[in-house]
Amino acid sequence: MAFFEPEFDQAYSDLASSLENSTVLKHHPKYRDALKVFAIPERTIQSRVVWEDDNNCVRVDHGYRVQFNSALGPYKGGLRFHPSVSLSVLNFLSLEQTLKNALTGLNLGGAKGGSDFDPKGKSDNEIRRFCMSFMRELSKYIGADTDVPAGDVGCTRREVGWMFGAYKAATARWEGCITNKGSAFGGSLMKLEATGFGLVHG
Repeated sequence: MAFFEPEFDQAYSDLASSLENSTVLKHHPKYRDALKVFAIPERTIQSRVVWEDDNNCVRVDHGYRVQFNSALGPYKGGLRFHPSVSLSVLNFLSLEQTLKNALTGLNLGGAKGGSDFDPKGKSDNEIRRFCMSFMRELSKYIGADTDVPAGDVGCTRREVGWMFGAYKAATARWEGCITNKGSAFGGSLMKLEATGFGLVHG
């Protein structure tokens, strides 16, 4: 199988190599079939994100959502806004997210998404317009029983709040569309603190 995505290729090769050298495949050779399934995401969504800057000039960025695997439940994983975002990076991160979610024991699949949009140096209004445009397209593919994104690099509670508003406007729905919202929008209390406690006590 040929790969042209260096980050994903490396992650998949490492996973396959680890499993090949484990006793799991020696005792259960049929599990090798699962590795073939993990070589390709279930669904990859690519879109253009068109937004206006403060000078009324049209800007266009790439938008992505890689829905890697839903064998255990709805897709779950963050949204990253950073110039380094590419399809290869998101394929790698969504594979990693699928494995991390499986280890929690919760009924969650894995996904990752984002854009090569760079929030650095942008005004609040420019970031808000970008977020709303990004979510208008993404809203067609997410929901409580389908795919639940969250914040990640470059996508804080503020950006999540703007996207939540855009999701509600596009779908007239409220429930379970995105996590890491502020508590005023139904988000979890002490979400930020919980991450710190996990680091210290984990």
